[in-house]
Amino acid sequence: MHTALLQSSGRPGDVAHNLRVLDDAARAAAANGAGLLAAPEMFLTGYAIGDDVPRLAEPADGDSADAIAEIATRHGLAVAYGYPERDGETVYNSVQLISADGTRLANYRKTHLFGCFERDHFTPGDQPVVQAELAGLRVGLMICYDVEFPENVRAHALAGTDLLLVPTAQMHPFQFVAESLVPVRAFENQMYVAYVNRTGLEGEFEFVGLSTLAGPDGVARARAGRGEELVSAEVDPAFLAASRENNPYLRDRRPGLYASLV
Repeated sequence: MHTALLQSSGRPGDVAHNLRVLDDAARAAAANGAGLLAAPEMFLTGYAIGDDVPRLAEPADGDSADAIAEIATRHGLAVAYGYPERDGETVYNSVQLISADGTRLANYRKTHLFGCFERDHFTPGDQPVVQAELAGLRVGLMICYDVEFPENVRAHALAGTDLLLVPTAQMHPFQFVAESLVPVRAFENQMYVAYVNRTGLEGEFEFVGLSTLAGPDGVARARAGRGEELVSAEVDPAFLAASRENNPYLRDRRPGLYASLV
C-alpha cells in the first residue's frame, strides 16, 4: 500500500484552513497512487493552542470527522489525522483513521502524555493497542511520545500490527527520535512505522519535521526534511512477511524472564 505522510503544522486555531490543507494533500497523494494519507498529531486544530483546546475539541463523530470522511471518499484513500477529542467533559489527544469509503475504522487516545501542556489539557487514554484492517494490512495507531516506550510498540507487534501510524509533534532537541529510534522500533518489532511530524515554530515549540516511514529492516523508505512536505513510500506485505521469517526477534523472546516489566 502506497502510504503518504503529510508533514505540516497547518494554521493553529483554524480548523477550516487545516481541512483545506488536508484536502490538497489528499488530492496530491491520491494522484501519486497512495492508498493512505497520515497527518500529524493535533493536525486538525494545531498543537500550541493553549486554552483553546476545550473549545476546539470535537467528538470522534463530529463535523470535522464528517468533513474528513468526505475528503477520503472524494479522493479514494484512507486518512489518519490527529485532533483533540471531546467525550462529554473529558478531552483526549487522539488520532482517527477513516477509510476510503468514509467509514470510521479506529480511534486511539494518547496513553502517555508529554509535558505540562498535555497533562494540563488532556486525559490519558487507557487502551494501548488499537488496530484496524486496511487493504490487507493490520494498521495500528499510536501518538508521538507513546512510541518512545518499547513496551507499547512490542504490544502492537505481539498483536500482529503490520503498519504502525504515529502522528507526532516532535520538537527540538529530540530529533534523534525520528532519526534513530523510529527505525530501530520498526526493526526490533518487525513492522513498518510511519512517524509523521509537525514542522516549524508554533508558540513555544519548534517542531523538527523529519517525518519517516521505516521498514522492518530498519531502513527509512521515506524521510522528509525540516519544512512543509508530502513524502510517500510503499508498505509491502510480501517484504514484511519475508523479513519476519528471517528475523528471529519475536520467536526468540522468553516472556517468562520479563515478569518484572509488569
